[in-house]
Amino acid sequence: MRDVSPHGFLSDGAEPYAIVLGTNEIASAIAVRLSWEGCRVALSHDPFPPVIRRGMAFHDALYEDRAEVDGIVGQRADSAIEIVQALAAPGAVAVSALQLTDLITLRTPAFVVDARMQKHQVTPDLRGVARCAIGVGPRFRVDHNCDIAVETHPARTGDLVAAGETLRADGVPRALGGAGGERFLYSSAEGVWRTPLDIGAPVFRGYVLGYLDGAPLRAPMDGFLRGIARDGTFAPGGVKLAEIDPRGRHACWTGTDARGRAIAGAVIDAINRLPARARASDPHQALS
Repeated sequence: MRDVSPHGFLSDGAEPYAIVLGTNEIASAIAVRLSWEGCRVALSHDPFPPVIRRGMAFHDALYEDRAEVDGIVGQRADSAIEIVQALAAPGAVAVSALQLTDLITLRTPAFVVDARMQKHQVTPDLRGVARCAIGVGPRFRVDHNCDIAVETHPARTGDLVAAGETLRADGVPRALGGAGGERFLYSSAEGVWRTPLDIGAPVFRGYVLGYLDGAPLRAPMDGFLRGIARDGTFAPGGVKLAEIDPRGRHACWTGTDARGRAIAGAVIDAINRLPARARASDPHQALS
């Protein structure tokens, strides 16, 4: 039985502590899988890029909304003690605006997973922050800024990269219901996004989805909102603000999807491929 006391989290025999950078749908799928595997998981929010697939993510827990993904509940935590309390709850992960430097002071993490999906940003060196640093998506190079990496490119989703660099983003969204990049709504410039709509709302081509600094942005096609940035979000130029699922009654906007599950499974495979010497020094390093 999980020890729900703060001492239990800090004890030598406690379950592995994992930090996932990001609160998007990929970071959340990874957090779900790590939680299922017995880890205590804290997610650290980064504002770039804005999270749009919020029904598939723990992101809304930051705003005290209920955030549940595949049976795991995200609990907002604004301080160290709230992190510990959230991690003590069964079937829960902590979701926080606290940054990595704050979260590592609680306890040395067994794993840090960078799943912020910052395709064109400078990626920091996470090696040494945890016993294993895993990079997810573009701009990760093994033995440069991570210990092992996971591909997210549509052609190689879930492949492990044990040497070299992950593929760069090619700017070509994968198809969904026959629609590619045309199903997304992008910001043309930076500004504050205002919208009355929420995930799952039916929309029609030309319907105003919201306003970016007062300028109306319209739905590019008919369908359901698979993703939409929260009202009041600051958006840089050129980022996704909304996504439409054109698949009619087959549309889905909650829970993990096949891509997220594949990437999360690859993270577990990466952990279980750790060198034998690392597992011997820490029996919690490998997950069964």
